[in-house]
Amino acid sequence: MILPIVAYGSTVLRKICDEIEPDYQGLDKLIADMWETMYNSSGVGLAAPQINAPIRLFVMDSEQIFNTQEEDEKGEYPDKPGFKGVFINAHIIKLNGKEWAYNEGCLSIPKIREDVYRNEEVTLEFEDEHFNTHTKTFNGITARIILHEYDHIEGKLFIDYLKPLKRKLLKRKLDDITKGNIQVDYRMVFPK
Repeated sequence: MILPIVAYGSTVLRKICDEIEPDYQGLDKLIADMWETMYNSSGVGLAAPQINAPIRLFVMDSEQIFNTQEEDEKGEYPDKPGFKGVFINAHIIKLNGKEWAYNEGCLSIPKIREDVYRNEEVTLEFEDEHFNTHTKTFNGITARIILHEYDHIEGKLFIDYLKPLKRKLLKRKLDDITKGNIQVDYRMVFPK
């Protein structure tokens, strides 16, 4: 089932999310719904708070970036062929490499894209959808997507990395999103 994406201004996007246990009710369906919702909205990642569930869960698929690259973009990222996975109860162990800029966007903050600097590499401890524990290092565009989604389960948004002046310049657009004064081609739910 395609779920509505929670819009900027909703309190759930600012919560530090709770860990979950294997007996979390409806988890398999929730994960399946998150995949369907993410692909329906042309996303490469989706965190549970974005569908109004304040739990430490996100899904991401950087493989689709490599599958749709133009010829002149090939070789741009070191992590080909990408990674597709479910991350439960994730915690960052280590950040490595220099920070690099990438023009990020977010399904909860539509039609706003800004350059954000993030580390080249992240080592995470997480559980997959079967609650098998992994410690794994990711780099390139995969690391970037993971760090963006990880921020969601920590109550952070990509706009938090912007300088105060840039945030001030975006205030009207952000207010419009909060009020629902925006047209997108996927379902959204706005703060009351």
